[in-house]
Amino acid sequence: MSKSNSILLPKLERLLEEMGEQIKLARLRRKLSADQVAERAGTSRRTLYSIEKGKSSVSIGIYIKVLNVLGLEKDVLNIAKDDVLGRKLQDIGLTTKERAPKRN
Repeated sequence: MSKSNSILLPKLERLLEEMGEQIKLARLRRKLSADQVAERAGTSRRTLYSIEKGKSSVSIGIYIKVLNVLGLEKDVLNIAKDDVLGRKLQDIGLTTKERAPKRN
């Protein structure tokens, strides 16, 4: 991967770092070692550490495998679930049909 493909905006880097920290805390609350989670997820301990650091180089598929090991895979369904901006944009673009005048 070229260096230009791996550059994220600082805001996005912070989001990934926060997600990684939350995954790490979930692992620790379950009292699972990094080795246990990595093995169950079919990945390396090094990759798990990259996830826990919020590195963008790890595929979303591996993130989901780790979440599955932690019993959190359904959390992924919350992504874009409440798309407020998208709904507003959709509503703006909706056209309403004009009704025919009422007959008396």
